[in-house]
Amino acid sequence: MSKEVDYDLVVVGGGPAGSSSAWAAAKKGIKVALIEKENSIAETVRTSGVTWIQNIKEFGIPEDCYNKIKNFSFCSPNNEVTISDSEPRAAVLDVRKTYRWLASRAEDNGVDVFVKTNINQVIKNEQGDIIGVKGSNPEGEIVFHSKVVIDASGFQSTVSKAMGVVTQWKRFGAGAEWEVKAEKVDQETWWLMVGQQYSPAGYAWIFPMGENIVRIGVGVGKPESNVDPTQRLEELIKKKLGPIKKLGKITPIEFHYGLIPNDGLSRKTVFNNLILVGDVAGQANPLVLEGIRYAIKFGKVAGNVAADAIKNKKTDEVSLQPYEDNWRKEIEAKINSASKVQDRWIGLSDDEWDKELDIIKELKSEEFLDFIKADFGLSNMLKLAMNHPKLAVRQLFNLVRNKKK
Repeated sequence: MSKEVDYDLVVVGGGPAGSSSAWAAAKKGIKVALIEKENSIAETVRTSGVTWIQNIKEFGIPEDCYNKIKNFSFCSPNNEVTISDSEPRAAVLDVRKTYRWLASRAEDNGVDVFVKTNINQVIKNEQGDIIGVKGSNPEGEIVFHSKVVIDASGFQSTVSKAMGVVTQWKRFGAGAEWEVKAEKVDQETWWLMVGQQYSPAGYAWIFPMGENIVRIGVGVGKPESNVDPTQRLEELIKKKLGPIKKLGKITPIEFHYGLIPNDGLSRKTVFNNLILVGDVAGQANPLVLEGIRYAIKFGKVAGNVAADAIKNKKTDEVSLQPYEDNWRKEIEAKINSASKVQDRWIGLSDDEWDKELDIIKELKSEEFLDFIKADFGLSNMLKLAMNHPKLAVRQLFNLVRNKKK
């Protein structure tokens, strides 16, 4: 038997984008449903959880949800470099704990959270605009009617595909990761490992979680490489390549696997009664393929814009457009510039990576962080090129400058 429920706003996807959207909208006094297909929020972890202290403080994430990082170490086949800071500026999130905190915050503000609910259809009006979604839970079929739907369903883009407004991502990153207990861990240092033995189109990593727990992973760009990240990860751990050997005895705890879009900001993200946010919108930093901070930040914007539109009884594309205007103004130029740098990195040989690390070694911590966060523009890159006149840095500057023309 089918159950039908009515909401002002339905948010599909209980990750950071969905929970933030639902929370922001509910704070404005509208009736919100947050729908998650798994048995609980963050039942499955699909990301390594790297983000930045500045954003964590902005979002109010509790301190017990992350481990602070102040040393950034890189290794290529024949080179190593570490950039250290006087204070932590990056962090590794306890993803499960963080996502559940975001969802509980939404619930505390009146959001109805539905878990074990798999959305498989959209409901349209006579004009073909979305007016709800349909799915199933352990009790049977359930229909959600709403004035606006926010698609925060991640890489799969469940609602947007059902509406026919997007197709599958053509370019993306596939990441495999083991969370392990290690014998020897520097809790304030992350490692990024580059070169063919680690990943032919990506990188490998060691991200400390605190209390001798680390995440060891491999990310591979698709379709640039057909390497299986899970297989490559097993090889790296078995052979204890690079800095993995420094960890001593390793005891596996939990395996993670995820996909993240790497097609740039190629999607339109507002339609009549519909907003796309987070991975659905391609809002990811292409240099290290992290997008949690964008998901939380623009999820809040999406929720606010949706709530205002609902209150004004105008939920067409024009009324929802301020959301897209906001995120494009904030990150479009930066992401486009970073994509050009990533294109260059993917083509580097092992010897070229050895030289690239010599360039990275010259950067100050704040210069490096602005760069790796994709938080740079033309003026930042000009300053970087002036301060570090080696050819490779100038090449990066030229990539950014040419992209902006």
